Order: sequence, then structure tokens, then C-alpha cells
Amino acid sequence: MKNTNFPDIKKPVSILNAAVIVAALGYFVDIYDLLLFGIVRTDSLKDLGITGDAIRNQGEYLISMQMFGMLFGGILWGILGDKKGRISVLFGSILIYSVANIANGMVTTVDGYAFWRLIAGIGLAGELGAGITLVTESLPKEKRGYGTMIVASVGVSGAVAAYFVYQIFQDWRLCYYAGGVLGILLLFLRISISESGMFKKVQESEEKKGDFLSLFTNKQRFTKYIQCILIGIPLWFLVGVLITFSPEFAKALGVQGFETIAAGKAIAWCYGGLVFGDIASGLLSQWLKSRKKVMYSFLIFNLVMIFVYLNAFGITASSFYTLCFIMGFSVGYWVLFVTIAAEQFGTNIRATVTTTVPNFVRGSLPLIILIYGFFRDTVFDGNILQSAMIVGSILSVISILALWKLKETFHTDLNYSEQESPAFL
Repeated sequence: MKNTNFPDIKKPVSILNAAVIVAALGYFVDIYDLLLFGIVRTDSLKDLGITGDAIRNQGEYLISMQMFGMLFGGILWGILGDKKGRISVLFGSILIYSVANIANGMVTTVDGYAFWRLIAGIGLAGELGAGITLVTESLPKEKRGYGTMIVASVGVSGAVAAYFVYQIFQDWRLCYYAGGVLGILLLFLRISISESGMFKKVQESEEKKGDFLSLFTNKQRFTKYIQCILIGIPLWFLVGVLITFSPEFAKALGVQGFETIAAGKAIAWCYGGLVFGDIASGLLSQWLKSRKKVMYSFLIFNLVMIFVYLNAFGITASSFYTLCFIMGFSVGYWVLFVTIAAEQFGTNIRATVTTTVPNFVRGSLPLIILIYGFFRDTVFDGNILQSAMIVGSILSVISILALWKLKETFHTDLNYSEQESPAFL
């Protein structure tokens, strides 16, 4: 496949430029809202009159609605990012999820909760992809890994912040209001950043932009796109199932004092580890000048930690939370995952890819929950530990095979455009 190259664009040398800072803060608010539901899930549902096993069932329903929103929003914002610009997506997405956050604090029914989680998911879908695209196009190839590392590590710490905000307020509604206010305040910072030079060059060209369907009209492009999605799925299984439903796993493992295990605290510990994992994977990638070598290491480490977690019978509550932290570190490849996606495709569809790929990963959670539920309820007669081990193993093997087929992108020059392909060749 031939690519159309554009003239070299002068890029800022500083890693901490306005695009990196604003993208990092935007992702911070994004993750705050994305994980806040997991933190307040039990208390918010109890407050709405839900009790017993219905808390788990309604929790799965609500998180699935949020992920469906992200799936749809990923396509919407990705196309807009390539057609209208990265900045417009950053503004639009944060405005929508800020409003949805405030509305979440006002719900009185589960169905109302589900609707606003859906809208929040649509808004949240645009933040990371647009930010990473802007950062990778604003820095020289030797430094862009540092830029995406800063965005990811600052961003995922938003989950830790969400936990502490909940500990301070002790009111799930106020936590949602706080997220909405933070988002609105962030809009004022967006005024200081300018559009990507690469995007401006593409806008002046005759290239077709934001063509989502073009990802399916060329065999090589389609395969590469699917592989980019598959390498990120184990992370969301760990966060969306093993950590979000940690109280249930702690009980099944007979953790000492399992009654005290809180999903919100487990999420905070997990994302605390993820912050350090993102920093470690980002730095290792820069030092080794390779995305794939580091990605392999983290995927294998993650699989090992899944088995350790699901066989940690009778440990103390503090040891359980420590495991959550280490598991978070093991999926600290998120920064590499989104960077690899951005580096695999041309400028005219880069925002489409970088926005849809992580959201397809997040949007896969309902399917993951269905598969996990099938093994839990049909194959293993309610045994959540065996079910999780099987699902985790399958997803990890698939991701390793997908990574094996992807090319190394550390030295890739991003100043090019994908040519149209009229047939699936």
C-alpha cells in the first residue's frame, strides 16, 4: 500500500507543550468520570432502592450502557476528529460528558441512571483518542512516546482522585457534580491550544478524511485495525470484571475480612498501580526504542497476575488490595496500546483509529461480561474464579497473537496519508 507524504512540519521540541498538558488534564477528568461509577456503584444503587443480587445485575446493566455509549461515541468523535479537527472533538466531548456528569447526580431511577451513563459514555469516547492524536502529531518521533506517557499517567490518576473525592464527600451525587464542574473548568484551558500542523496539511489536500469505512475496504488495513483492538482487551477485562467486581471475588477467595473489601478502594489501588505501569512502560519503550518488546512483557505479566489474583485464597484484606495495585501495574501498557494505534495509520484517518480503537476495547466489556457470565452460569455452575481464569487466559492469548502480527512503530514517521482503496484487497 502506497502512502502520500506531505512536506515536513516543524514540531515543537518541548515535551511539555500546551497540547500535552491539556490532553493530560482532559484525560484525567475523563478517567475520573469513567471509573467513578465503579467506585460509587454499590452505594448509588442502594440509594436508588436496589438490594441483594440485583446490585450486581443492575451494575452490569449500567456499565454495559456506559460502554455502548463509548462504542457509538468512538466512531462519532473519531470521524469528526479527522473531518473537523482534533480540537473540536476535545471541546465537544468534554462538554457532553460534563453535562452528563451533572445529570447523573440528579437521577432517581435506574433507567434514568442508565440513560445518562449512556450519554456520558458518548462524551467520554472522544477525549483520549483526540488527545493522543494531537500529541503524537505535535512532537518529533523520538519524543512522542514521552508525551503519550505523560497524558496516560496523569490521566489514569483520575481514578485515584475519584476515590478520594468520594471519601471526602461521602455522597455519590456530589462526586458526579464535582466531575461535571471540573470538565467545564477544563474547557477554558482548551482555548490555549492550536490544531495539529499535520491535520492542517491534510485539510489542504484532496485526501478523503475520516472515512471509517476505509478501515474495512483493504485487507491489510482491516487486519491491522482489528489487531490494534485485540491487544488492549485484556486490560479492560481486568478493570471491568476482576476489579469492578472485586468484592464478589474477595468473598469467593475467602479473603480475611472480605466484608470490608470495597470496589471503589480496589479501583483506586488498581489505577494507582496503572499510573506507575504507564510510566514504566513508556520509559522502557523509549529506552529500548521498541513498542512491541515492552508490550509483550506487560501482556505476559498481566496473565501471570490474573492467575495469582484468582488463586489468592485466604489472604488478608491489605494483601488483596496490594494484589490490585500490582495487577494495575501489569496493565500499564495502556499508554503503549494507544500510541501503537496512533502510529499504525495515516493522518487522514489517524483520529478515527485512535479514538475508535480504545473505545471498541471499552465497548467490548458487555460482550466480555456475557462470555464470562456464560462460563460462570452454564459451564462452571456459578464458580466465578474458574470462569474468570478461562476468560482471562483466552483474551491474553488472543492479544499476544495479535501483537505478534503488528509491525514495530517506534521510528515511524507519522507525516503521511492513507490512500483510498476501492476493494477489499
